[in-house]
Amino acid sequence: MTKPLIVITGASSGIGAATAKQFAAAGHPLLLLARRVDKLEALDLPDTLCRKVDVTDGAAMRQALAEAEAKFGPADAIVNNAGVMLLGAMANQDPEEWQRMLDVNVKGLLNGIHAVLGGMLARGRGTIINISSIAGRKTFPSHVAYCGTKFAVHAISENLREEVAGQGVRVITIAPGAVETELLGHTTDEAIKAGYQEWKQQMGGVLAADDVASAIAYAYSQPQRVCIREIVLAATGQQA
Repeated sequence: MTKPLIVITGASSGIGAATAKQFAAAGHPLLLLARRVDKLEALDLPDTLCRKVDVTDGAAMRQALAEAEAKFGPADAIVNNAGVMLLGAMANQDPEEWQRMLDVNVKGLLNGIHAVLGGMLARGRGTIINISSIAGRKTFPSHVAYCGTKFAVHAISENLREEVAGQGVRVITIAPGAVETELLGHTTDEAIKAGYQEWKQQMGGVLAADDVASAIAYAYSQPQRVCIREIVLAATGQQA
């Protein structure tokens, strides 16, 4: 392979799928991970290994990575994109929804980092790209647990960057505002979903998944000596 392996979690739709298409177009082999492997395969990208993996299962992630690296060579980057957004008022929300967000958004992110980091440190290069949110920088109504997980992503990313910067590994945080993806569909409170949709309309539209994928590709494409630590992007009409 003339270009190195890129790993993308949550690659079956939205930002993950858009990112996979952009990296494939640039000539990178890919390891795509998601629970819906049929959707990964439907992307029909060249030099791509698709595996059904829940990011909360660290052993499964490591196994898939070993298989991909045996085929395509060492992973030069991971895009930790898998995430769930379950909005709800704290007094009424099912605690199982908090746990699901913590498991996927925090533990899943840590599993992704852990899977690739040892090899990157040994090679003295690599890029870890963590998908957070503007909700990891400020709060929003009905976002208490979700904001908590995304604030955690920001803290984990910056602390990790400080830890590995001297060993040639970059850590990048991507913090989008509202994006047109399946993410809102995970929320079970219909009134909150309706309000969110109205908010998106009031701002005149939101980001497309391709917009975020382009930001990811831009940050990765910089020379290894350049680390764009964080990109915050949102639709121009998004005030919050």
